[in-house]
Amino acid sequence: MKFNKLHAWNVDYKKAIQIQQTLRDLLIIKKSSGKIDTIAGADVSYDKQSDYFFAGVIVFTLNKYLEQIEEATAIGKARFPYIPGLLSFREAPILLKAFRKLKNEPDIILFDGQGIAHPRHLGLASHMGLILDKPTIGCAKSRLVGEYSPVENAVGSYTKLLYKNEVVGAALRTKINTKPVFISPGHKTNLAFAIRIVMASCYRYRIPEPIRQAHLLVNKLRKESHLQK
Repeated sequence: MKFNKLHAWNVDYKKAIQIQQTLRDLLIIKKSSGKIDTIAGADVSYDKQSDYFFAGVIVFTLNKYLEQIEEATAIGKARFPYIPGLLSFREAPILLKAFRKLKNEPDIILFDGQGIAHPRHLGLASHMGLILDKPTIGCAKSRLVGEYSPVENAVGSYTKLLYKNEVVGAALRTKINTKPVFISPGHKTNLAFAIRIVMASCYRYRIPEPIRQAHLLVNKLRKESHLQK
């Protein structure tokens, strides 16, 4: 899988923010006209005992069975510190190593992170969407920015996430009696379509299945790496 090289990764805090401010103007926050037959989930797992971390991406058919087509993983060292709002500069390089290995390009990608629900509208899902030139969606377990009203305790219910008087996402109830997830468009999609895709890929769990399976994959990779040491 090929991708755009939009900037260098070996940058400091100030340069990273400048890059985000520049790239945000390139985002397309509307539904892509292309057909959506396949979906991927991507995640990263950190090793608490070292600076190594593990990336994984799994591609599925987008139907009621979500049949797995392909998976790819990568292992590397963190080169950028953990700074809220700059997660993509820490995780994107290792994720791109995994995406590069894919033979089947997904039509849309879910990331365990934010899209435009971000201080500079460029969370991990938005940043990766621009680099991969693919429709992307951020699906986070917690809120980074914005305010929202209480969400009805019914599957599919949601309230809009507002940041500086702008709708940047939604708090979405994917399972009753659990906390909502925070959905935001990444690139080449809009909020309504992002919600539909997330609901179509959620089964018995709070987290969409592509992200949940990617999470299981990277945790397995991390544990196997420990056993080999």
